[in-house]
Formats: sequence, structure tokens, C-alpha cells
Amino acid sequence: MRGRAAGWFASAVLAVWLTAGGWLAGQVAHNEMAPPVVHVDHGANSAAARKAHYVVLVSLDGFRWDYAKREGAKHLLEIGKEGVWAPEGMLPSFPSLTFPNHYTIVTGLYPEHHGLVANSFYDPVKQARYAISDTKAVTDGSWYGGVPLWSLAESQGMRTACMFWPGSEAEIAGFRPTYYAHYDEKISEEARVAQVLEWLKLPEAERPHFITLYFSEPDHEGHEFGPDAPETRAAVRKVDGLVGKLKAGLDASKLPVDLVVVSDHGMVKVASEWITLDQFADLAGFETAGPLLYGKTEADRERVYTALKKAAPEFKVYRRKNVPGDLHFNQNEREGDPVVIATGPYAIRARGPEAGKPDRKPTAGAHGYDPALMPEMKASFFAEGPDLVAGKTVLPFENVNLYPWLAHLLGLHAPKTDGSLNVLAGTLRDDGAEPVQ
Repeated sequence: MRGRAAGWFASAVLAVWLTAGGWLAGQVAHNEMAPPVVHVDHGANSAAARKAHYVVLVSLDGFRWDYAKREGAKHLLEIGKEGVWAPEGMLPSFPSLTFPNHYTIVTGLYPEHHGLVANSFYDPVKQARYAISDTKAVTDGSWYGGVPLWSLAESQGMRTACMFWPGSEAEIAGFRPTYYAHYDEKISEEARVAQVLEWLKLPEAERPHFITLYFSEPDHEGHEFGPDAPETRAAVRKVDGLVGKLKAGLDASKLPVDLVVVSDHGMVKVASEWITLDQFADLAGFETAGPLLYGKTEADRERVYTALKKAAPEFKVYRRKNVPGDLHFNQNEREGDPVVIATGPYAIRARGPEAGKPDRKPTAGAHGYDPALMPEMKASFFAEGPDLVAGKTVLPFENVNLYPWLAHLLGLHAPKTDGSLNVLAGTLRDDGAEPVQ
């Protein structure tokens, strides 16, 4: 995704200011916008939830697995040294895009199972489109499958808060977070950190135990300038400093907080100009979204598959049912049919701009590719806290395994998902905290 600066929403959503209790009084500089927090009254934390520890889940969008070591990101590396770290990265789900992977992290489901198969896609059943720039779609819970961690926690009597996260603005599985914010890129990173720390100062009955925090950097810079550019390197150091400020605030709170810092995907330098599929096949009658193709008839799907299957070495094409199983991308109609998969860091689209409208060049950096083919797609994972083994490193693991692990840290009963607690069980001190009832 081209940075959240390019848009969770095309225009800023009007803020709903939550001022009760003066939560942000004096916390944000007078010339900064305070986060637009919405409060949903789910009641107080249950007695069991109040005994549970806290989890703060931070996303650094587009923070490639090797950025921390490359730039000497001291705060992240210190978290890894004191806690748990995947020095060779974490494996994103395919496609390695922003919304699909953020939502995979909080549901434990591959994109084809939770439904967000891309940042923008068409649903042949709904006969409607989802796009991350479409406020109505983003806030419509019918697009989202699974039970995100905030909904799981709320259903079990534990209050939650989201300082931005894909899906957190919609009612899913019957719940929204108790506290959440409509995405607004104008909210500074410092204000976002301040809001998280203020939530942890709330009275015990109201204090959220699961909190998410999202930063759009270094994804934006990686897209615009490329993963190796000075601007991207500077953004890596910037978000490392923000993590350091957050960690200092969490330590000062004296609360038992497990801090988990992840990214959704990596970044690679783009190696081609646009490769436009309708130059190889007649897409008349097809719905398209980015590189996704939606044929209305079996004859059309087979025709376009035949035209594309030997069209260019920069991509492979499959009938959806035949997409390799390790991609977990062959069961959902939203994935389209046929399915085109890049063989390298190539810029692929179904169609160019309409006649008479200007074109744009591909971005300098991109993601969305198969991490098994391109290790540059690997994401980051760092965690530290009272429930985690100190000085533990883990081999690359699929991000679907975060969900049962995070639920365990919170003492929640988790549903069956595509992930397994066994994968990260060795990182847990497992002090016998009782699950929330």
C-alpha cells in the first residue's frame, strides 16, 4: 500500500472528540490535533479481566524484517534482546498487502478466510467493491470475517482500545472496541503514543487491556523512494524513536504490559514499468481491481486464462482452484478467476487509465508479492514483557500464529483459526494466569 498517508481514507473523517475525564488534557502540544476517539459503552471490565495483564500491539507499516539491524534501531533491538525477536523476520500472508495482513494478525485467518483478499477487490456475490479509501465499505462489518481480538476480548468482559487498525472502525462479530479512532493521517505519531498511555491511566474498571497502535511509516517512504533510499532509512529511525517513547511510558506506568511490535509486510524495489494485462487478453465483460480479474462466465474465464498463461515471464496465471495451496489463495470468489501472480517485483495491473486520462508511473517500492519468492516481503516481530521469555529468538513463522498467542497473553479463550499456539509457545513464561470467563 502506498502509505497510509496516501490513504486509509481519501479525505479525513470528521473527529468525534472524547473529552470526558480530560484524558488528553495537557498531553498533546497545543498546536497538534488530538486523536479522534469514539467511546462505545460495553460496561466495566469483568472481575477476571481486571486481573489479566495488558497487551499493546504496535504496527510499523512496511517495516521490512532487516530494517532494524540495517539502521541500528536501538529501541527495537533492545526489545528483542530483552524479550522475543524473529531476527530473520515473520512471514506475511499472501498477498503481502496492508489491510489483508493487519486483519490476519488480529484474526489468525488467512486473507481468503477472513475476506480481505486485497486492499481493493470486487465481491461477485455482493456485486460490490471494497476499497480502503471507501469510508462506507471500511466501516461496514459485513465485509469482515473472523473474530478480531478486540471483539473476542469484549465478548469475554475485557475492554479494548484501537489507536487505528484495519477493521477497528466496523462492528464485527457483534462488537466494536470500547475506544477507537477513525483513521486520520493528520494525527501525529506523538499524539497517538500519548493517547495509548492515557488509556492506561484510566481507572481499573475502564482501562483497556488490549490496545492497538498503528504508524504508516516507513511504508510511505518505501513506496515513494524505495526501500534503500535515505528517506526510508530516516523513517525507520524515526519510528524506532517513537517505539522508544512508548516503551518508556509503559515502563513508567508500572503495569504488567506485554509490548508487541510487528509489521504487516516488507518492501522491494520495483523492477518494471507497468505490465498491463489487457494488452495480452481481451478483458471485455470483466470486473477488475488492480491485478484481480473477475470473469462473469466460465467461457470468459477460460478464454482469458488461455490468453495469459504464456503471455509474459513476469507473471504466472492460474484458474483459481489451481492456485498453489501454500499461498492459501484458491477458495474465495473475491480473489477473482483467473488469478495472476507476479514472478518477481513487477508492477502488474489489469487495465491502464481510461482514454484521455493521465497515467502514472509505478511506485519506486512495492509489496504484495509471495514471501516465499521474495524474502524482501518478510515482516518484523519484536516483543517484551512479563509474560515472555527474555532473550528468546524464533525462526520465521507465519503471522496467522500471532492470534492464539496474543489471546493467550490476554487470558482469552480463542476460537479455532489458521494459526496454532504451539508455534510460539516456547516464548511464553506461562505463569498460570487464568483465562477470562
